[in-house]
Amino acid sequence: MSKRNHTAFDVRYVMQVASRAIAALFGGYALAAMTTAGLSRWLPLPRVEAVMTGMLSSFAIYATVAIVAFAVTRAWRVWLYLAIAGVPLAIALACTGPGMTP
Repeated sequence: MSKRNHTAFDVRYVMQVASRAIAALFGGYALAAMTTAGLSRWLPLPRVEAVMTGMLSSFAIYATVAIVAFAVTRAWRVWLYLAIAGVPLAIALACTGPGMTP
């Protein structure tokens, strides 16, 4: 049996960390932006309060995605969770055009 060199460059590990970082940065931003747009559009509040509520919730969503991206055991689950949360939200936003409500 050969000994594994622990100082060697492990490509799989680097790719998993890079995948998680990309999911946290860009996936978190996309999910937070879509949630902000959805809440701003669909909350039954005055426009200013709905936008402010959406913007404030985006900080919590972005932070949650960043934490979950590095907390799950498998890197592909991060992308699955982002798809499960993001695809229905994107479809709902696409079905309601500017100025429309669901």
